[in-house]
Amino acid sequence: MAFWRWGDANARRVVVCVHGLTRQGRDFDLLAQALVARSPEPLQVICPDVAGRGQSEWLSHASLYQIPQYASDMLVMLGQIQLQLGADKPLQSLDWVGTSMGGLIGMVLAGQPGLPLPCPIRRLVLNDVGPAITWSSVQRMQAYVGQYGQYRDLDEAAAALWNLSQGFGPVLPEVWREMSAHMTRPGTDGALTLHYDPAIGVPLRALTPEAATAGEASLWALYDQIQAQTLLIRGGQSDLLTLDTAVAMTQRGPRAQLETWPDCGHAPTLTAGNQMAVVSQFVLGA
Repeated sequence: MAFWRWGDANARRVVVCVHGLTRQGRDFDLLAQALVARSPEPLQVICPDVAGRGQSEWLSHASLYQIPQYASDMLVMLGQIQLQLGADKPLQSLDWVGTSMGGLIGMVLAGQPGLPLPCPIRRLVLNDVGPAITWSSVQRMQAYVGQYGQYRDLDEAAAALWNLSQGFGPVLPEVWREMSAHMTRPGTDGALTLHYDPAIGVPLRALTPEAATAGEASLWALYDQIQAQTLLIRGGQSDLLTLDTAVAMTQRGPRAQLETWPDCGHAPTLTAGNQMAVVSQFVLGA
C-alpha cells in the first residue's frame, strides 16, 4: 500500500487522511499542505492510497475490498511509521481525517480500544459519513463503481469524473483538473482510464439491504465506543448521511461536533479555504 507523506518524516505528531471509495490519497494535497503550514509543532501528514487505488497494488480477490481489510492495512502502515521513528520515539498524537469510506475506516480503528495502534486516535474528522448510510446512496454507488472506460485526454476524463461528482460542491476548475490527473492512468492506444481496480465494486454490488442493516448496527456499536474528539462534517445536500443520523451522532458516543456545509452534498473535497480552515482548527487546536 502506497502512501503520500507531507511535512517532517521525524515528527511524532501524525495526521492520517483517508479518501473515499473510488478516490486516492492525492485528494488531500491541499489539506495536507495547509495542516503542515499551520501546525505550531513538527507534523507529518500521511495520505494513503487504499489498496486497489492510485499507486497501491490491486488485491488478488475482489472479496477482500472491504473495510476490515482496509483497517488491517492501516494498522500495518501505522506500525511501519512508528518503526521508522524508532522505539525510543513513540507517537505523541494520532489524528484521523476520513472522507466517506475513509471515515468508516477511522470509526473501526477509533471504536476498538484494544487495537494495536501506536497511540489512540485523539481527534477524528468524519467527512459526510456515519454509522447509517442511506440505501439509495448505496444503490447509486452500485451503479457506477467500476464502470469506467477510456478517455481521449485529461480534460475528457476530468469532465466525466465531474459528472459523477456533483455532490462534492464548489471546486475551482484548476483544483479539479489536478485532482483528476491523479485519478487517471495510461490505458490503451494512448488513452487514459481511471486509476482504481474495477473489482472494488464487486463486494458493493453484492450488498443487500439486510446485510447493510446488520452492518449499520455494528457500526453504531463501534461509534458508541469512540473516545476521540470527533468532528462530523455534513454536506447539506448529502444523499448518504441524513440529518437525522448526523443529529444522532451529536447525542451519543463521542457526541460529535457537527458542521453543515449547505453548498455541498456527498462529499466535500476539503479543498476550499474555508473548509481547510475548519478542519485545521479542529485537528490542530489545543
